[in-house]
Amino acid sequence: MKAVSLLAFSALMFALVQQEAAGDEVERIEPPFWWTNMPVQELQIQIYGDNIGRYRARVDHPGVSIIRQIAVDSPNYLFLYLNISPEAKSGKVPILLASDENELRFHYELLNREPSHNRHQGFDSSDVIYLMMPDRFANGDPANDSIEGMLERVDRSDPTKRQGGDLKGVNDHLDHIADLGMTAVWFTPIFENDMSPEYGAYHGYAATDLYKVDRRFGSNLEYKTLIQSIHDRGMKVIMDMIHNHIGIEHWWMKDLPTADWVHDRSQYGQTNFQGDTPSDPYASKFDKEKLVKGWFVPEMPDLDQRNELLADYLVQNTIWWIEYSGIDGIRMDTYLYPYPEYMARWAEEILAAYPNFNIVGESWVNTVAHEAYWQYDPHGVDDGYDSKLPSVTDFPLSFAVRDALNETPSSTTGLIKIYRTLAQDSLYADPMKNVIFLDNHDMTRVYEQLNKDEALFKMAYAFLMTTRGIPQVYYGTELMLGHEYRGGDDEAWRQTMPGGWSGDERSVFTRSGRSSKENELFDYVQTLTKWRASSRPVHEGRLIHFIPKNNVYVYFRVHESEAVMVVMNRNDDSIQLETARFSEVLNNFSLLRNVVDKKRINISNSIYIPAKTASVFDLK
Repeated sequence: MKAVSLLAFSALMFALVQQEAAGDEVERIEPPFWWTNMPVQELQIQIYGDNIGRYRARVDHPGVSIIRQIAVDSPNYLFLYLNISPEAKSGKVPILLASDENELRFHYELLNREPSHNRHQGFDSSDVIYLMMPDRFANGDPANDSIEGMLERVDRSDPTKRQGGDLKGVNDHLDHIADLGMTAVWFTPIFENDMSPEYGAYHGYAATDLYKVDRRFGSNLEYKTLIQSIHDRGMKVIMDMIHNHIGIEHWWMKDLPTADWVHDRSQYGQTNFQGDTPSDPYASKFDKEKLVKGWFVPEMPDLDQRNELLADYLVQNTIWWIEYSGIDGIRMDTYLYPYPEYMARWAEEILAAYPNFNIVGESWVNTVAHEAYWQYDPHGVDDGYDSKLPSVTDFPLSFAVRDALNETPSSTTGLIKIYRTLAQDSLYADPMKNVIFLDNHDMTRVYEQLNKDEALFKMAYAFLMTTRGIPQVYYGTELMLGHEYRGGDDEAWRQTMPGGWSGDERSVFTRSGRSSKENELFDYVQTLTKWRASSRPVHEGRLIHFIPKNNVYVYFRVHESEAVMVVMNRNDDSIQLETARFSEVLNNFSLLRNVVDKKRINISNSIYIPAKTASVFDLK
């Protein structure tokens, strides 16, 4: 059976209810449909409409039975829990809602699951992730720039507003991403964000409907089709989710199911943004509650995941998107801000349902110890908490790279900072699962961080491609994008890609549209990224590094009989690197092959290393 579009199916259900009942009506049913033979048997259906809470349900379909049904504070909700047994067949499940005065009838659709080929693949250290904001990448369908009835329209004169990028624009330029050598694509959220123009929710983190793609990006079906196009090119897709908060215009906010669905902002105010607090053995109750219960911003109501109905809804919403779209992984936004117990439950249930899947949590903290706390099975913390989370965003390493390349070297500054950050990897359950990056949509672009120094930019990129972990590359890095315009602070690093819009003077998606410098940078990024795709030592190898001396950092990735050598020379002068100190690895090889310029060098007593470079060698 073909997948049913969300909007069409919702309209069908609404029509069926209108035909069979007068007065009270069912306005929403979430999730809009489900599947047979799912990895979970229990299904929560949230039914919404005038006075629906005073109805009780009966179901007549083989293999489908009601576990429980729950009315809540608002009289307009009914939560129905069903058991979908393995014997249940696809088709329309008749559901009767009856009250003392009335009956409502509708059919709930159970679909057959799609074949699992190229779906739910997960991601790992063999991948390179390309992060983009759909609104800022390319506009493939100008007709959806502004949607009648939605609150915000496109305004290209103001970088803080929507620019019109969409899913078709991404689809139109998938060859650019694949040609770079990227193996996975992470979009910032694609959920409906029908927020006021004054806020500006082009970024996607203020969801107003968790079952709809924002129509200014496209439709649910277009999203699913885009994922298939990405899979067809041998790449993967990571979906960005948010369980900490919703947008103030979310339809729930007009009629909350329960009084404790969101935290009371008048009581808790704004979060303290202190992600160190949960793992702090001395943290006050006040500070811990402020982190979890405070709102991120006034426009984003903070969800209370202690509410079991809400927690079940969010877990199930995740499973629905995984099954519907075929995504390969999830990046969970603001992982530190919801209740830790809920996030552990969510991660555990998702990975139990999809064992090949992967999840990375955004854990913005400054130190390795605080970062490692959020990965599964943390070491050295005896507080009874295990996050169950496979991957974390490695902010400490990102900060270390920035500082190491910017600072004047000394015994405590310069490249030693990278070494000392990695030297703490024993705190992680598995540092190879860390998602590593130089910048992202919330940070100054790396070219700006490094004072627009091209040599340092290239050093940073070479490090990203060769150290342990799963690299993430922010869109436009291949062009060394900097601050080309300013709006709000965020918009300084959220530029649109030239050529993604009709009327742009040039297109960076073509070689002829890029400047000679941009083509040089594109080639550099492409060479290292494509080489990495076939380098087993980088994917699986041990990291062996040596204490930096004279601001030169040498490390190896070693896997069985293969190895990669990296020499980071931060000095303004070239050096002759004496090789005796590295004999424990080099004695097994006789030849170096430079990955970028392809030159071969016989291993001898010393190796020439140019100034301000990270030289990457395959060992032969």
